[in-house]
Amino acid sequence: MFKSEDFLSAFGDISEEAFLKLKNISEYKKIDANTQVDKLGKIPSKIYLVISGVMRCYVTSESGREFNKRFFFSTDFAGSLTALIKNAPSEIVYETLTDCEVYEIDFVALTKLCEKDIVINNLYSRILEKVFMRYEKRQLELISMNASQRYQRLKEDIPNIDKLVPQYHIASYLSITPVQLSRIRKKLKE
Repeated sequence: MFKSEDFLSAFGDISEEAFLKLKNISEYKKIDANTQVDKLGKIPSKIYLVISGVMRCYVTSESGREFNKRFFFSTDFAGSLTALIKNAPSEIVYETLTDCEVYEIDFVALTKLCEKDIVINNLYSRILEKVFMRYEKRQLELISMNASQRYQRLKEDIPNIDKLVPQYHIASYLSITPVQLSRIRKKLKE
């Protein structure tokens, strides 16, 4: 079921014509929890607009340990952007943590629209700016904050994160162990 208000809210103020063009290259999907939508080593072709649920992206070390890079919630765009742009195998896995509703957007069709339509191109630029600012914010947090501060910032950004995401995923995102996260939580409650 295509919910135009959800789709539009993610893009901001766009014309009906631009909306219809984006709708034509998108498909509404329900995806079960624990489904990899972009797999390691596979060339992706879609980006995802999350409508409901929680997704994550992660990398795996040689020892098999997973490191969460980011969580995605309602109105977030998810997808292996570097792999999409380069048309190369993804080095990052994108996976649903919960049942999700998404709009799957054909990336090649989107880039072709950008070449022909300045409104779509400007919209794409705004989305890329948001992605870059989130990435930069995350990098600054990792180098300038301790684990407790990073956890508090995460809680400010997503107050119900503890109910949405398992503790071990939150710990991985914070670059700490689940035991360290438990200690931080305990200390903050005192």
